[in-house]
Amino acid sequence: MALYGWNARIAAALMLPSHFAEISTRNAVDEALTAVYGPRWPWNQTFEQSLPSPKGPIYNPQRDLTQTRSREQTAGKVVAELKFSFWQAMFTARHDVRIWDHQILSLFPNATQATAKALRGQIRGDLEAIRKLRNRMAHHEPIFTRDLADDLARMLNLVELRSTATAQWVRQMEEVSTILAERP
Repeated sequence: MALYGWNARIAAALMLPSHFAEISTRNAVDEALTAVYGPRWPWNQTFEQSLPSPKGPIYNPQRDLTQTRSREQTAGKVVAELKFSFWQAMFTARHDVRIWDHQILSLFPNATQATAKALRGQIRGDLEAIRKLRNRMAHHEPIFTRDLADDLARMLNLVELRSTATAQWVRQMEEVSTILAERP
């Protein structure tokens, strides 16, 4: 029972740094897309056609965009409503030439990677780990077998890549570190 309760507490605590990792990342993508496609990028047909549109029950970024923008009137609302998977899908090689090669290092100014490709790959990998963790937490599944300290570090690193001040603020608020030390 103690481990079950701790698992619930740590899952709740991880939502805060997860929140800021997602917001920081999606704001960077929004800024990049605005620079390439303009402030109404969600309605830009060239951008829409650049997104994959797989068939079947797997995630479809193009469909997510078209369905979301049909319900929302502003780019800001579209940004807020798109799924986490959409933002992760933006960090694939298909977007390197048009978006990332010339912008990613300036959008994530605290990165230590030497190349845009390396940074994009790291961000994609971090987002994948966070997405999997969030799915487990959302389904109230055990997460205590994961390296939760590493998960927290990934979240904080994504925020840090974008803004040192925001990362410091999140570090002051997060309770994961304390709860990790209390594991039964």
